[in-house]
Amino acid sequence: MSELSLWRKQEFDRMRQELDLLFRRFRREFGLPRSLLESAETFPVNMSATENTVTLRAEMPGINPEDIDISVTDEALTLKVHTRDDTVEKDAVSQRITKRSQSFSRTLALPCRIVSDEVKATFRDGILEVVLPKCKPSQARGVNIECK
Repeated sequence: MSELSLWRKQEFDRMRQELDLLFRRFRREFGLPRSLLESAETFPVNMSATENTVTLRAEMPGINPEDIDISVTDEALTLKVHTRDDTVEKDAVSQRITKRSQSFSRTLALPCRIVSDEVKATFRDGILEVVLPKCKPSQARGVNIECK
């Protein structure tokens, strides 16, 4: 049975690679720009930890901070981006309105529990930085045993 599962996984991986190649060729031949959805997978995200905090840095060039939504639970952080671009072209005879809307989300598991009420985020020069304070470890406490 495991051989069948392995074969399936290999076939799906091969099919995904072929589709990726097809889309790259299509984009190259027709001069289409990379989509936000495709670049979401390639946004570099770096997570580091100190004794008291976990820090996440994500490079998001071309994204406005108003388009970013961050949600945090004790164990995960979700980044959602929704962009809108409306273009109006007018000439003497007609008017053309182009509307484009793209969105993506990415959820990252956190390495430890954090205090979600104290999370701070800054966005500067296309770099999002989120500082997540760690929860204090639970202290063991002794229990008295009553002898009767």
